[in-house]
Amino acid sequence: MTADALDNAVVSSKFYTYGSYIAGQNVHGEKWVHVIEPRSMLDDSFASLSLKRRLDSGEIAIPDLDTDLVVGRVAVADGDTVAVALAAAAAAAREWRTFPLAVRIDDFLELLSDKFDEYGAELTHLLTLEGHPRELAEWELSGMRTYCRPESRDYFREQMWREFDVEGRRHIVRRQPDGVVCLNPPANAPMASALLGALSIAAGNALVVRAPRSAPLGVMFAVNEVIAPVLAEIGAPSGVLNALCGDPEPLLDAWLNSPRVDDIMYFGSSRNGMQFERRCIEARKKPILELAGNDVVVVWKDSVLEHVAQALIEAFYGSGQLCMIPNQVIVHPDIAEELLAELVRAADGLRVGYPDESDVLLSPVLRHDKFFACLEDAVTKGATVVAGGNGLALDGTQDSAGFFLEPTIIRVNGLENSRELDAVRHETFYPLLPVIVPEPAEDQVLLDAVVDFVNSNLYGLRNSFWARDPEVVDYLLAHIVNGGLLKFNDSHIAFGAALPSHGGTGLTGGAFGEANYPGLRTTHLQGVAIVAEQARPKYR
Repeated sequence: MTADALDNAVVSSKFYTYGSYIAGQNVHGEKWVHVIEPRSMLDDSFASLSLKRRLDSGEIAIPDLDTDLVVGRVAVADGDTVAVALAAAAAAAREWRTFPLAVRIDDFLELLSDKFDEYGAELTHLLTLEGHPRELAEWELSGMRTYCRPESRDYFREQMWREFDVEGRRHIVRRQPDGVVCLNPPANAPMASALLGALSIAAGNALVVRAPRSAPLGVMFAVNEVIAPVLAEIGAPSGVLNALCGDPEPLLDAWLNSPRVDDIMYFGSSRNGMQFERRCIEARKKPILELAGNDVVVVWKDSVLEHVAQALIEAFYGSGQLCMIPNQVIVHPDIAEELLAELVRAADGLRVGYPDESDVLLSPVLRHDKFFACLEDAVTKGATVVAGGNGLALDGTQDSAGFFLEPTIIRVNGLENSRELDAVRHETFYPLLPVIVPEPAEDQVLLDAVVDFVNSNLYGLRNSFWARDPEVVDYLLAHIVNGGLLKFNDSHIAFGAALPSHGGTGLTGGAFGEANYPGLRTTHLQGVAIVAEQARPKYR
């Protein structure tokens, strides 16, 4: 379709318009960013991007257009709007932190869960507008619901307040909210990350969210239609929630320079995140980092390989452009050949397509050059391509100019030197899965080598293990210290009630990295002692 044809199409019946969300009000500005329907981007990316540029620049306007390819627009915040949002958040935080935990945690999260049910279909649709395949969008929505389950709420509440009777004194260990939390979500998953960050509100904080200019619509829908109505229903101050669309650098600078900001939750690459962590510390802000993952899966010799393979192809979901998927596999040499064959069969069932189609799990990949450079590095250093390695067109045929990449499996012989490969040492963010086959050795020697390998990973998001021998499971559980989440004999990416879904050690979470419960990471411990009747003080 040409640009002229796009200009003469028909307006969509569902068009979203949002301004900056500040203290319960939508504030429109002079500039807008527009969201283009993703199907059109795959059909004719040049024409679609040309239309978007003309709209964003103001050369043409929505009332002058007849097109069903523009699904929404969001106002771009200026500096004054940013300052007003921070002031509103700071004022609201002082009041909101005094609300009972039963309101902030139980009422808020229970009603939020109801909203996920009410708007489930539309939330899923908006995630596909961000380019997420429908099945992955439904998985993300399941994670949102998990945050709100009774088990998750119970754990959160227990951590926020513990009280003891000690010789007539009330001793309380509680977590107090930090104050104003600012959230910088990633461009590849902005709405899901914003909803994750909303858990910091349950701790008593006020939240300011940046909606990325490249994909602002989901964030603004979640703020306006899902979170804000729940906060209004429970009587929260209006400034507890704010959202602004803009480029990252101006907003991050404003947050770092503002005395009103306490915490900044930052999603991004490890390189940029480590630099931002230093800036936060210098500015006396708490950095909460959600950076890259380079997750390891260990497959022991007694594993059920059909089940393992189904978990391992999660490495290719979203074409590998998710931080919490398997990034490398260590397989016991006794079963390596069988696992590789099973894995190739499982990966062969994955298909490309439009994100709103069912059974599609592969997403477009913009920078194929980096994928091929990484693959060439691996092969040059001794890896063998077992499957994949080519570009794909929208119809699934091999095409070097296609938007997609084949799920690619490589075999790496030897554990000791495997990190010489870029594909093993660092997160790749492509549909590329290295299967590492250690040299044959006694089981205990091999197990110790695996433990050392996992614990020495520069990253530490998730690790998962497949083994039926309870002694092997117990040994791994006792010795693995790296990572924010460990999974045994289960889906690598599945969400679990009361378990963290994000956060980790090393280059995943920075110097202060650990499993990330936003409601806890945005708080600080405080001890309290109360004596009901005044008496002579006792210091020992």
